Amino acid sequence: MTAPTPDNPTSAGGIPPGPAGVPSLPAQTVAGGGSPTVVVGTYPTYAQAQKAVDTLSDNKFPVERTAIIGTDLRLIENVLGRLTVGRAALAGAASGAWFGLFVGLLFGLFSDSGWLAVILVCLLIGAAWGAVFGAIAHAATGGRRDFASRSSIQAGQYAVVTDPDVAEQARSLLVSLNWQASGAQ
Repeated sequence: MTAPTPDNPTSAGGIPPGPAGVPSLPAQTVAGGGSPTVVVGTYPTYAQAQKAVDTLSDNKFPVERTAIIGTDLRLIENVLGRLTVGRAALAGAASGAWFGLFVGLLFGLFSDSGWLAVILVCLLIGAAWGAVFGAIAHAATGGRRDFASRSSIQAGQYAVVTDPDVAEQARSLLVSLNWQASGAQ
C-alpha cells in the first residue's frame, strides 16, 4: 500500500482523493466509538430494561456506554372500528377544523377588529372542507379498507447492552443488586 503523493494521487486503498480529502472505506475505519455490543441482561418488558439501566445509573455506572435494544419486533394493528363515509367525513372535519383554527389565528393577529369572528369563520370553513375531502378520500378507496386502526411496533424482548470493557462491571452490578431473577445474565 502506498501513501498519496503528487505523482500517485490515490490513497492507500486505491481511491483518489476528493474535494473533502481522502475517503475512508468502512473496513478501513478503526473500531471504537461505535454502539455498545455486549449483552448484560435481557428483559421481557421495556420497563424492566429501563429500570435496569436506571439501577446502573444510580450506582454511578457510565450509562452513556449502554443501550436498550428491542428484538423480535412485530407490527400490531389494533382495529378500532368500522370506517364509513360519515366517520371519514367527521375525521376530516376535525382535521380541517384544526387547520382552520390555525389559519384563523394567523388572520386574527393581523385583523383590525372582529378577530374572534375571523377565527370562527376560518374554523368553520376548515371543518367543512375537511369533511368534504375526508368523505372523498374514503369513497376513493372503493371499500378496500373500511376500518380504522392504530399500528404499533412491539418487541418480544429487550436487551441491555454495553461496551465490552465495562460489560463485566455492569453484569456484576445487576446481579449483586438482585437483578438475576429479572433477566440479567
